[in-house]
Amino acid sequence: MPISTEQLNTIENYDDEKRLNYLLQQVVSNKEIWLLTDEHGCMMLNTDDEDCVPVWPNKEFAQGWATGEWQACQPQEISLAKWYSRWSMGLADDDLALVVFPNQDNKGLILYPEEFEQLLLKETKKQNRK
Repeated sequence: MPISTEQLNTIENYDDEKRLNYLLQQVVSNKEIWLLTDEHGCMMLNTDDEDCVPVWPNKEFAQGWATGEWQACQPQEISLAKWYSRWSMGLADDDLALVVFPNQDNKGLILYPEEFEQLLLKETKKQNRK
């Protein structure tokens, strides 16, 4: 179900922790996570300490980043099963971190793949109890 512009703006303005929780709920509920990719691979953001792959909970949020230097990028859906089987380990092997649901101000929590996977598993257990 598409997200309205009003909802996008409201969620975009959540603080880092609230955006993380929203992302975890959406990813587990929808069984998918979103990246931006181009012909060279997935979009990367860099901090002073880390090379990071940004992840989003929905296509609309990822698409919102496909502007400026990222305009050639397209949102790409990764199934949660594929994330567990390939992405977590692959990112860890490449010494990459994740920037979780960055907003338009380039703010987002940085997590290591193992931390992110643990949070996803915890959210899965929480949703399965409902």
